[in-house]
Formats: sequence, C-alpha cells, structure tokens
Amino acid sequence: MGFALVAERLFDGEQVHEDAVLVVDDHGRIISLGGETPAGAQYVPGLLAPGLIDVQVNGGGGVLFNQEHSVDGLRTIGMAHAQFGTTAFLPTLITDRFDIMSHAANAVSEALREEVPGVVGIHFEGPHLSVPKKGTHEQSLIRPLSDAEWILYARDDLGVKVVTPAPETVPVEDIHRLVSLGVCVCLGHSNADGETVRAALAAGATGFTHLYNAMSPLRSREPGMVGTALISDSAWCGLIADGHHVCSEAITLALKTKPQGKLILVTDAMSLVGSDAHSFPLFDRVVTREGDKLTSSTGELAGSHLDMIGAVRNICQWCNLRIDEGLRMASLYPAQFLGLHVGRIFPGARADLILLDESRRVQKTWIGGSQVFTR
Repeated sequence: MGFALVAERLFDGEQVHEDAVLVVDDHGRIISLGGETPAGAQYVPGLLAPGLIDVQVNGGGGVLFNQEHSVDGLRTIGMAHAQFGTTAFLPTLITDRFDIMSHAANAVSEALREEVPGVVGIHFEGPHLSVPKKGTHEQSLIRPLSDAEWILYARDDLGVKVVTPAPETVPVEDIHRLVSLGVCVCLGHSNADGETVRAALAAGATGFTHLYNAMSPLRSREPGMVGTALISDSAWCGLIADGHHVCSEAITLALKTKPQGKLILVTDAMSLVGSDAHSFPLFDRVVTREGDKLTSSTGELAGSHLDMIGAVRNICQWCNLRIDEGLRMASLYPAQFLGLHVGRIFPGARADLILLDESRRVQKTWIGGSQVFTR
C-alpha cells in the first residue's frame, strides 16, 4: 500500500531538504519528492535517508550463512540487520567446501525469486586466498579455482556476484574471465606485492575487501596491497569501522588518499548481530564476543559485531565527518560499487528508506516501500 510522509529533514543522497514531502506508490516506488502535501500524509520527526547497503554480511540474528544456507536463514539475517538500517546486503560465505558454496548459491537464488527483503546477491569471500593472510578462514579449505567453481560463478540467477580472491593465487587471465562472467572481483586476504595487485586491477578487479585487514602492508620500498589500494583512484575499498579492525588514524589516511566515493563501509558481521548469544562455533573453533569484539579461540579476530548505522556513527565521530558523507559511504557509494540503482531518494527509485533520530539511531526501516522495522 502506498503512503506519503512529511519528513522533518530528508537526505536524498546528495543534499538535505527541510519539511520534505515524499510519496510512495503501491509498488514500493517513489512517486514524488517535494510538492504539495497529500491528504493523510504522516509527519516523521528526525532524518529520513536512503537505506544502507552492506557488501559483506556473514550472518545475523543467530544465523551464520556458512552454517544455515537457507531462505529462512537469509530472511532472519536480513531482518536482524534491517533494525540497524540495512536495506540491501550481500550474504557472504567465507571459505568452505564446494557443496556448501553450491547450497548457499541455491538459497540466494531462491531468496531472490521470493523477493526476500534485502537480499541482492552473494559474496564468496574465498576460497581462493593466500594462506599467510587467511585470517580466520579455514586453511585446509583454501584452494585454487576449479571447474566446478567456474560453473558456479557463471550462474545468472544469483543477483550481484562478488568474489574475493588473492591475486597471487588467481592468474590475471582468470580475473579477466571472472569479470566477463559478471563477477565483481574484490581483492583481499592476500600477501601479494604491488605489481601483482596492479596487474589484477588492470585485468578488471574493481575493489578491495576490508582495506588494511589480511593484506600485505605498505612498506618503504614496496607498496603491497594496502599501498596499491590507497593510490588506486578507480578501485573501491571496504572499511570495517568497528574500532578493532582499523584504527581511526588509518581510516583518516584512507579518507585523505582515496577520491571521494571510493571508500565504503562494511560490517563483516557475524551471527551475533541482533542476537543475545555471546559465542558460536566456527569450523573446529569457537568465536566469543567480549563487548563488541569477536575473537576466535585460536586468537585472531573473527568477523565483527558491527552494524551499518553503528559504522556510520563511528566514522563520523572518529574522523569528524558530516553525517551526509557518512551516510553516502554506507548507501550511495556501495550502490555505485555494486551497480545498483539504490542509495538515493528520487522519483522512480525503490523506496528503501531509514528514519534516524537525533542520536543517529534507526527508528524505522522500509524496504521496497514496506515498513520492516519500527523501534
């Protein structure tokens, strides 16, 4: 059912409007922004903004995608993150067996057919990674690209497809082939030198998975993946702004180095987001939450307990960013990275919206014009 709102303030992705009238039709599309106030319009105090887009979601609501690859599981993950403003996300599968990858792909395909709110594609983070930079990924499952995986990556029923490989394990001709199959190649979990990274970018890779983390560092005589990512004007870089993966100074350096629009906020969220649990199993280990930090029983960070609006609040506070730029890093810029026509509020756009209070906390969330969360 359509609706009309009068927002105290409305951020359309580019500028803020005062007392803005927004009309949405019965199909969840925005009819108009501005103009006369229709009868029955609801006044909403606070800031109405585009919904947030998360490129890297491992789980939520007690569900980990690697362990529960089903439509119901994806629905639970989506609703867990919707309360924190996420209206579009890529369920992310970390390195696992091929049969798990196939089941996960089938679940996403079915979720897209059923229009499960928020699901827009899939992110395979691995298994073609560098063992020295594996992080919490299971070493025994890291492997080269196989014929079965080529068939999987070629599927056209998965929405937006993102694959994170380490470029030293995947030849440039394979990166070019992935891109030709409609895959968005996002480099990460890599110990590659700068030359290898540059060759992967020239072959069509367009992004970097969680900048600074699990990648070869910038050194005085070798840029590594970090340095190459920072000086690449065309590539997008994800940032996990949780205070554990990246310090505020490193984020500030990236903001000063990268062109505006090329840094995107991601959560790398695990199953505990939106859940009261404090631990979960991961392969042969246990991941435990202390505060908002997740640590594997083998000692390394294991994803995050971050949500998207929390990432926006953090980066605005730590780096003295205006709220509009923080929101763009969580909506417009990831939409541009993924080639999605969301992340802005304009006539004809899908009504993916969030309402924030003065503390920048989500009060309401709409996905495709349907209100899916109210605080």
